[in-house]
Amino acid sequence: MASEGGYANSAEYIQHHLTNLTYGKLEAGATLCDGSVAEKASWGLAHCGSEAAEMGFMAIHVDSMLWSIGLGAVFLLLFWRVARRMTDGVPTGMQNFIEVIIEFVEGNVRDVFHGRSNPWIAPIALTVFCWVFLSNLMDILPVDLVPYTLELMGVKYMKIVPSTDPNITLGTATFVFILMIYYSFKVKGVGFLKELSLTPFNTPWLFWINLPLELVGLIAKPFSLGLRLFGNLYAAEIIFILIALMFGGGLIIGMLGGVMQLAWAAFHLLVIPLQAFIFMVLTIVYLSQAHEDH
Repeated sequence: MASEGGYANSAEYIQHHLTNLTYGKLEAGATLCDGSVAEKASWGLAHCGSEAAEMGFMAIHVDSMLWSIGLGAVFLLLFWRVARRMTDGVPTGMQNFIEVIIEFVEGNVRDVFHGRSNPWIAPIALTVFCWVFLSNLMDILPVDLVPYTLELMGVKYMKIVPSTDPNITLGTATFVFILMIYYSFKVKGVGFLKELSLTPFNTPWLFWINLPLELVGLIAKPFSLGLRLFGNLYAAEIIFILIALMFGGGLIIGMLGGVMQLAWAAFHLLVIPLQAFIFMVLTIVYLSQAHEDH
């Protein structure tokens, strides 16, 4: 696959498939792909991984953003169309499938959420579950299908699985974190600060120990939430890429690669909803903790 696809070696093939389509600013003096040095600062798409690295933290992963927004639009459009065509009686087809998902999410909210009643928790959990599920589902597509097709059209890099980008997973986790802080202050008020200062040692003069411990635990939540999803999907994507390399190793190795692709894809069908479920449940748990007024 590496040689047939125009790649010098397997490492170049792997690096290509793990590089995002990046837009950002190259400062004057930055090293370009051909080894030359940029004479002046300029904005544009990176032409290689080194240019993307030179763009720094403020660069935008265009492919991750486009696929994230696109999959979100698919989720909204699908549920909107089903809601418009909803009928009474026994549901059939897509309506039945959507109702099963909604009932599944509502059941988890009833079981996990123990704070003050909030009608927004179920919609938030539903959105998180469906968006993460759709993002993970993109990993089932053959690793060369979309990137190679777009490369023929002049787009050199294209990662189609948003959940393999830590910027996306940590961004989603940050959204949950902001909701945690918002509801913690809304429900508990000043009591939230007391909770941070008087836990685990319920003694005011030990706040200097309690506060750092609680802040570390609080800040660790979005990182664990986002990195768990990223780590699992990124590892799965690497395995798909490594198996794809086998198709360039001759007939026997290629056939073995095909069997391994199917086997790994079948196993990955379990990972996709599981990771979405874990992200959703942890979101509900964290929001429940924010609503529990001790």
